[in-house]
Amino acid sequence: MIAGDVFDTSTPSNRAQELYYRFLCRVASSSCRHVIVIAGNHDSPTFLDAPKELLRALNVHVIGSVTTNLADEVLLLENQDGSPELIVCAVPYLRDRDIRTVAAGESIEDKERKLIAGIRAHYAEVCELAVQKRNLLGREIPIVAMGHLFTAGGATGDGVRELYVGSLAHVSAQIFPECIDYLALGHLHVPQKINNLENMRYSGSPLPMGFGEANQEKSVCLIEFSGLNASVSLLKVPIFQHLKRICGHWEAIADEIMALATTQSQAWLEIVYEGDEVTGNLRESLEETIAGTGMQILRVKNNRIIDRVLKRIHDDETLDDLNINDVFARCLAVHKVPEEQWPELLTTYQETLMILNDQDAKAE
Repeated sequence: MIAGDVFDTSTPSNRAQELYYRFLCRVASSSCRHVIVIAGNHDSPTFLDAPKELLRALNVHVIGSVTTNLADEVLLLENQDGSPELIVCAVPYLRDRDIRTVAAGESIEDKERKLIAGIRAHYAEVCELAVQKRNLLGREIPIVAMGHLFTAGGATGDGVRELYVGSLAHVSAQIFPECIDYLALGHLHVPQKINNLENMRYSGSPLPMGFGEANQEKSVCLIEFSGLNASVSLLKVPIFQHLKRICGHWEAIADEIMALATTQSQAWLEIVYEGDEVTGNLRESLEETIAGTGMQILRVKNNRIIDRVLKRIHDDETLDDLNINDVFARCLAVHKVPEEQWPELLTTYQETLMILNDQDAKAE
């Protein structure tokens, strides 16, 4: 079960597509009987859905978007003898327009309440169909639900994009129906339980998605059922490429790089410069330091510059040093927008970004 964000963009490269389809073919030729893939907020729903009929021949079930028939999200999986063994509620990332109607004059709080209510109602309807299917079979078959969303209190990692505007969109675990025997969620990169419950989990990303996750132990979840009771085993994912974040002043950074070089490290590095001295050629100096080693510097972050650029742009500043909210705040400051107007403008800005992110570039 792949709980969304197959790709990190709605327009994946040919190389990324090749890896995806090669992976599915390899799994289909293994002892794995079924693969279920749902779309995440980074994916193009129509791109994932396009080959779904072809992939179904390999027992790969793809749910890229919400359809008018919610029964499409309820999958009955059979074992090698053709007997039903599992019911999966494969709910893809629920886009705002899929679950919420817009009314004139709504406040942000009204929108958020309707959004949460829409998510709750969608899971209730899909799970009800799953229970009906189980009752018709007259057998004790586990129900597994999938989803791609942010539960309240979840620990984030690098590159996790807000799904909806506002903190209320971080849904409570209580919105999920009690008939779910195991809940498999995607979106958060950090492996974790939900409300410390064994049968509700984020598997997390199988690879580190940024240097902030370099020291995380990545894993996938293996779920085994005894009746309707799920037991969970974590299978560790090997480290295929070491990442290392090095912070400090120049001497500390150089010393740590040299120490890594003595171990024949092939790590990819992020350098966070925290020294007081202004260094105009920091990147060049770093490249000279790693010359002849197997290491690569992928990112240089100069905190001294970042501290100074809140009011003006520095020659050495790059967009990598700023997030999207920093850029917008810079724009407001440059245009001397009164600070009391900032919260409302920031909310509107985030709503606009959400609409743009939800647009499916592959739909036409």
